[in-house]
Amino acid sequence: MPGSHPTPPAAPDTVSASAFRAAAQSVLDTVIDGQPAAIALAAEHIAASVRAGGVVQAFGTGHSEALALEIAGRAGGLIPSNRIALRDVVLFGGEPVSTISDGILERDLSVAHRLYTLAAPDPRDIFVIASNSGVNGSIVEMALLAKHNGHDVIAVTSMNHTAQVTPRHPSGRRLSEIADVVIDNGAPYGDSLLTLPDGGTACAVSSITGAFLVQMIGAEVVRLLLESGQQPPVYLSANMPGGDEHNEALEAKYSGRIRRTA
Repeated sequence: MPGSHPTPPAAPDTVSASAFRAAAQSVLDTVIDGQPAAIALAAEHIAASVRAGGVVQAFGTGHSEALALEIAGRAGGLIPSNRIALRDVVLFGGEPVSTISDGILERDLSVAHRLYTLAAPDPRDIFVIASNSGVNGSIVEMALLAKHNGHDVIAVTSMNHTAQVTPRHPSGRRLSEIADVVIDNGAPYGDSLLTLPDGGTACAVSSITGAFLVQMIGAEVVRLLLESGQQPPVYLSANMPGGDEHNEALEAKYSGRIRRTA
């Protein structure tokens, strides 16, 4: 159109695979180097729970469920682990499938009570709750429920993002303000790292840093268990010979307390 000035394309060095790699590596280095004490403390809490016969209850909604998947039921991870997900109200609670089609279910306080009841956590269990924003109703309510019932809570959240948004919970509290240990995933406000010509952003980082941090914590838990003379109860890949037998034998010790669903 005559006289118009179309937006120029983004420079290759600002939006590209190499740009994302550099930006993500910077965030990853920052979150790893900047919080060794928090990582160590989270591991101590989890190791103490496992030694006592507890289970790691992992909860996240939206894309933060990826962190719960990283914790519960994967090769190399702790067998005493359970993933709590919004879909549990359908799979275990008898609710219609339409219930989870509601895009704002994660903001519903009441769903946290339903999920907690369905999970039926033991007093020895510990909660790891992931939320980039740390302000949605179900997340904050689950953290409050866990604390009310005597569980330790570890939060994985973006301190940058959560500080810039208003809590949606009527208490006015954020996940980071409830947890015993807070792990900062280092994600920027909005999660994405690369700036677009129109001012938007692309390519999120929280799942990457969250997974790395969880595995670091897991390594510390295994170290602590070994130092105390306990064989760490960890999964073998089910795609290795003997994996199923190994896993099923250890899962039997936590029968009725851990669920493995798609």
